[in-house]
Amino acid sequence: MTAAEAMVAAMARLRAAGVPDPARDARVLLAHAAQVDAARVTLIAPEDIADDIAERYDHLVALRAVRVPVSQLIGTREFYGRRFDISQQVLDPRPETESLVEAALSVPFETVLDLGIGSGCILVTLLAERPEAVGVGVDISTTACLQASANAVLHDVADRASILQSDWFDKVDGRFDLIVANPPYLARDEMRDVQPEVRDYEPRAALTDEADGLSAYRTIAAEAQGYLSAQGRVLVEIGWKQADAVQEIFASQGWGDIAILPDLGGRDRVVAASKPG
Repeated sequence: MTAAEAMVAAMARLRAAGVPDPARDARVLLAHAAQVDAARVTLIAPEDIADDIAERYDHLVALRAVRVPVSQLIGTREFYGRRFDISQQVLDPRPETESLVEAALSVPFETVLDLGIGSGCILVTLLAERPEAVGVGVDISTTACLQASANAVLHDVADRASILQSDWFDKVDGRFDLIVANPPYLARDEMRDVQPEVRDYEPRAALTDEADGLSAYRTIAAEAQGYLSAQGRVLVEIGWKQADAVQEIFASQGWGDIAILPDLGGRDRVVAASKPG
């Protein structure tokens, strides 16, 4: 069997399993199995596939067919032009979160706090983009803290990143120019409707508060002012239907200059708020 024939068979299998974009996944998984760059798959397509590669590929396709995310199968995910190591114990970085990063980079900052650091994609990216900045990242999950620390080393920002196990602000000291968070914002009832890749293979605590999806915003809005510098601001990612509710939560705590920012698809994605004067 050639690599091309193996890909065709894999696409059919993934399509039958209801996997979105089976052609893309079949290509990426073949590249991973053959240990070549995805851009080179076309070059090896006419060649016979070696037995060991075929076995690895079949195993990867079988796992993808039961909806294990591609990023977990290959162990990495691209985010803001960088590759991050991930696992089933951290939230898979999503393109929508790049909107939060863009908003954060639009205003200068020297110190940043990342609440719920997960893979570290937000904090590590911000520090990599701002070489003079320093940051703190916290997560209640020990595994997430270890994963974020590994990604900080991978992208040469470990000397400027302090990563702590903490339940939100519990272990945080000091003040920051910027506080960012991508908290669990799915309501418990919404978990029934999310894709299997998310529902079955990502850490549930990073997805839902097991309530109305707004608990984290209440905590951040109530406490973050005590950790911001005089001109500091907070940016939180939100579900695309939560803008009004989250805006009201911050308004009720006296925040100033509350704004709702869209993602590249035009959906409400980030709520930004400044410390009142």
